[in-house]
Amino acid sequence: VQLVESGGGSVQAGGSLNLSCAASGMTFTYFCMGWFRRHPGNASESVAGVYNGGGGGGTSYYADSVKGRFTISRDNAKNTVYLQMNSLRPEDTAMYYCAARVRPCTMVTRDYGYWGQGTQVTVS
Repeated sequence: VQLVESGGGSVQAGGSLNLSCAASGMTFTYFCMGWFRRHPGNASESVAGVYNGGGGGGTSYYADSVKGRFTISRDNAKNTVYLQMNSLRPEDTAMYYCAARVRPCTMVTRDYGYWGQGTQVTVS
């Protein structure tokens, strides 16, 4: 299993970024795909997760801190999960990681066995 994130960068507060995570070596539809983030010096925290589609086409969840600002979705044909981040705040600055586990989704870091290398998001 390989997960490769992209789309991070530096933006001003109020701006947007769209993260992508391309998965390979797995039957993508069997997996819950999650996004986590880690602030410097802190433990990872769950941001969002989705399986079998998002945006009304499947089951997704969000951390309270990002509800209404972030949207998770997945394209099963492309084995890719996305995280659209709008109205970004300085406190969203973190390394963002894509993770996978056989469904169902949880918000617990240790439940996920597959991780990407991370992509940095910096909001100033």
